[in-house]
Amino acid sequence: MDQFIIFIKQVINGLQIGSVYALVALGYTMVYGIIKLINFAHGDFIMVGGYMAVFSIPVLVSAGLPAWLCVFLAVAVCALIGVVTERVAYKPLRQAPRICVLITAIAMSLFLENLFLLLFTSSPRSVPTIFNIPAVTVGSIQVEGKTVLTIALSVVLMILLQLFVKGTKMGKAMRAVSEDTQAAVLMGINANTTISVTFAIGSALAAVAAIMYCSAYPVVEPYMGSMLGLKAFIAAVLGGIGIIPGAMLGGFVIGIAESLTKMYISSQLADAVVFGILILVLLVKPTGILGKNVGEKV
Repeated sequence: MDQFIIFIKQVINGLQIGSVYALVALGYTMVYGIIKLINFAHGDFIMVGGYMAVFSIPVLVSAGLPAWLCVFLAVAVCALIGVVTERVAYKPLRQAPRICVLITAIAMSLFLENLFLLLFTSSPRSVPTIFNIPAVTVGSIQVEGKTVLTIALSVVLMILLQLFVKGTKMGKAMRAVSEDTQAAVLMGINANTTISVTFAIGSALAAVAAIMYCSAYPVVEPYMGSMLGLKAFIAAVLGGIGIIPGAMLGGFVIGIAESLTKMYISSQLADAVVFGILILVLLVKPTGILGKNVGEKV
């Protein structure tokens, strides 16, 4: 019985970190779904959101406001950086070969990392307490309140994003631009605005992921987004990049696999197992778990 409880706790821990991966993966999958761009700078928005928490929480607390309001500042700043990055770095290259855009994305990632390294040095900074939520007890299992919040928030945001894309005018514009940008423009859709909104939403989701991650692991440093972003990208590919529920499923699978590996095999092999799962899935289903084979016109 004790072993079963330990197993369940590890699965819950996996769902917590998997929820963070899923939130970031949603940003990857949205951008790729619209303009077929893998924005490798996206992972570094987690780092930006983390630093926003570090500097804003003391100000909020001193003003008598709850610390969790830092999420709104992080969302605003990350969304702005996402839009500026798209306009400055990616928009001029829309007609360029994909390898040029890919290299630019990597360059933007390195730029953000080194900019924050220059501004704040490589020394890790501790994040003040963000949430004060009582633990939830179910039978013999006690789960931290912030863990429940992280999982619930990721699921709710995924559902809201799906409803937004399927049911709103902007969501329909996103799908139209994704299908055929030139035809969408001819139908009166502003492609530039649509793409900017896509980057803003994706970056905002990364900011939420940053706050939830920092609530569980309260330390930030300039390179914290590198591996987090890479695992989130793996989650997006694993679930089927370009598919919103696939990003969520991929995040949960990666998170649970990582947690169970650390518990029952070795913490040093966790990343290897994650990459191994990706390879195995892509060998069987190259489009990802929920991906579909789509014919391409020639």
